Amino acid sequence: MTDTADARTTAAAPPPVAAADQPKWLTLPVVLAPTFMVTLDMFIVNVAIPSIQEKLHAGTGAVQFVVAGISLAVAAVLITAGRLGDILGRRRMFTIGLALFTVASGVCGIAPNAGELIAGRVAQGVSAGLMMPQVLAILTVAFSGPARAKAFGYYGIAMGLAGVFGQLIGGVLIRADLWGLGWRLIFLINVPIGVLVLAMTPRFVPESKGTGSAKLDLFGTLLVTVGLVGVILPLIKGREEGWPAWTWECLAVSVVLLAAFAWYQARLGARGGAPLITMGLFRQRAFSVGLVTTLLFYAVMSTFFLVFALYLQQGRAQSALQSGAIFIPLGTGFFAASMAAKQIGAKLGRQTLAVGSLVLAVGLGALELIADDLGTDGAIGWIIPALLVAGFGMGMVMAPLSATVLSGIPPQFAAAASGVLSTAVQVGTALGVAIIGNLFYNLLGTDLKPSSFIHAFTVSTEVLALLGVLVAASVQLLPKPAKQG
Repeated sequence: MTDTADARTTAAAPPPVAAADQPKWLTLPVVLAPTFMVTLDMFIVNVAIPSIQEKLHAGTGAVQFVVAGISLAVAAVLITAGRLGDILGRRRMFTIGLALFTVASGVCGIAPNAGELIAGRVAQGVSAGLMMPQVLAILTVAFSGPARAKAFGYYGIAMGLAGVFGQLIGGVLIRADLWGLGWRLIFLINVPIGVLVLAMTPRFVPESKGTGSAKLDLFGTLLVTVGLVGVILPLIKGREEGWPAWTWECLAVSVVLLAAFAWYQARLGARGGAPLITMGLFRQRAFSVGLVTTLLFYAVMSTFFLVFALYLQQGRAQSALQSGAIFIPLGTGFFAASMAAKQIGAKLGRQTLAVGSLVLAVGLGALELIADDLGTDGAIGWIIPALLVAGFGMGMVMAPLSATVLSGIPPQFAAAASGVLSTAVQVGTALGVAIIGNLFYNLLGTDLKPSSFIHAFTVSTEVLALLGVLVAASVQLLPKPAKQG
């Protein structure tokens, strides 16, 4: 009897802590490689647009969907994907998303016309939307305490490096023209990477699920999907079409749908159902304020990448490779801040986000003044110090941001909360590009002279610097950490 009991106790005992912890750090490169790929694909395509237009005879409308189709699809499925991770397993959904993303990248790489390329980009967005909430959820479950903060820091670094170096990597790949593939290589390179990560996932990524009822809220899924598409689609198409009536009608209906979604989720949770989002998450100040901070920060960051690329290529006549190379100082500053994030965070705590936002604002403000002074023919190298400062500010914010937002989330709600966070990133990106991008093109008007691009860039960058200050102000609403002891 004693022997049997001992045997059962031994069988149920967890593995030693050291043995359990070892594979966790191997989880990082496996889940961060696709994170890097997805973020890269959102930026890298910008430098390939001239080639795509020439080779596929794509019009401006088609080109806009090639650029924005992935973001639209990502935003539409993120929250649902987070819930599916809770129900079916985060590793399983991560694997499905990665497999689909790999196939979709291949479709983009061999697309014979613009229509098939757009379809491939939308498929990339759907599959990326399936993956992205699982990554943060997997890290939330696999790590705890300081290790979790460190893992989230690496997550931020992966996204940031993909963003700031996206144009450089794209320019290098297009210039290399391996096997005569040209622009197609920016998509096809994802295929071998995806296959390799798929082979490693079963061994190094732990499986986890949420607790509670294993049901998918189909009505909630419909409300949030249509509501988010209703927000993002007119933001993508509105400026190009002159903001016709349908764009405003679509935005108005989407507000109603999203409000109905929030009400329905709260009611479903109150009666013991299984909502896509536990509305109680928003009662945690770190989460709700952190979402606002995330939305504002990504509005600044993504819009800056857009207007800066236009400034370099249209205002300063830089090639795709040359403009990509000018992003190197930005990436250098970002990488330096990311490497020092732990030491900075130990001294500044949550104010790291505020100080980083102010540093970013200073860098953008300096860049605006220098660009205005240089005009169309001044030495472009004078902007390097400002780019270093702006990049350092970006790194200070992005590395700890996810950890701050998700710090108090229970593991069983990790995927759903991660889906909401990832949605805030996409919505912030779309809002920034729509609002500041609209300002940029209104300033540009029909005058496409280099000096006009420079003027539009300097004014837009000044607005982005002010938004950086607003990000710092929003951080002050975050709760103070509990005192130890």
